[in-house]
Amino acid sequence: MEKTIIKDKFDRPLRDLRISVIDRCNFRCQYCMPADQFGDDFEFLPKSALLTYEEIERVAKAFVSVGVEKIRLTGGEPLLRRDLPILVKKLSEIDGLKDIALTTNGVLLPKLADKLKEAGLKRVNISLDTLDDELFGTINGRGVGTKPVLDGIEAAKKAGLRVKINMVVKKGLNDSEIIPMADFCLKNGLELRFIEYMDVGSSNGWKMDDVITKKQIYNMLKEHYQLESLDPAYFGEVAKLYNYTNTDVNVGFISSVSESFCSSCTRSRLSANGQIFTCLFNGNGHDIRNFMRNGATDEELRNRITDIWNGRNDRYSDERTEETARTRKKIEMSYIGG
Repeated sequence: MEKTIIKDKFDRPLRDLRISVIDRCNFRCQYCMPADQFGDDFEFLPKSALLTYEEIERVAKAFVSVGVEKIRLTGGEPLLRRDLPILVKKLSEIDGLKDIALTTNGVLLPKLADKLKEAGLKRVNISLDTLDDELFGTINGRGVGTKPVLDGIEAAKKAGLRVKINMVVKKGLNDSEIIPMADFCLKNGLELRFIEYMDVGSSNGWKMDDVITKKQIYNMLKEHYQLESLDPAYFGEVAKLYNYTNTDVNVGFISSVSESFCSSCTRSRLSANGQIFTCLFNGNGHDIRNFMRNGATDEELRNRITDIWNGRNDRYSDERTEETARTRKKIEMSYIGG
């Protein structure tokens, strides 16, 4: 299938695809799956509602044919999906796909890192919001300490995967952990991404007052380290990157609340149940699962994706207010990933 590049009404090309392969997680963290709403009796999607690996592969091929170069597998917790290396292998063999990555809490990496690397995975983003065991147990809602995640980080490094650490920072919860996390990642040669606390979904009770901004975090780091700004590596790079002077270690900031990057967003998202979302904060998905299961041809699938992207007008972070955060319909993070 001939590859073309499609753009939306704001001239933003489609380059990145996030695929959520499962809607469940090991944890019930306060950021995206609070325990009061995602308890042990929460009804997750039945297996029949999830896209099969063959369906995911088919959608991915269609996306690559219209410009996608990078795919990231997310969840929920993607490593909970059975035989995930099989899917990674299928995706890594798609002609024209340049990069495949995975976002995870890292707990299952000791069992799976080598298999994922062998299947074609290039890198992992591992979520770790604190090094303090008690606080980590509070955040994940299970009382689980950091050791399983730290073991996962080591397993990924040993397997030869590139490792980045994602830290969501919430005021009054883990902002005191900013410098300890920076120290840990610098000493261990890990790229750290500080992520502003966002109003993903409608279940985390987000308030603007809970946000520690990129500028505030940067100023804290400047008191301890010398930082040098780095130019974006490509159009649409989300993180604003800095290098620790005289090292080969970078640190980055994802600042969708305080410094919106809607104008250069090149991402589409595929939910675990086969809905295409053109924005992390958009609650209106486009059903692709039933479209395929009802007999759509590859050309029709490609045209459907093109029409969805061409009609895209998302600028949520540009328009965010306390009112929109409270009232606008948004998909939950457990369905769409980060």
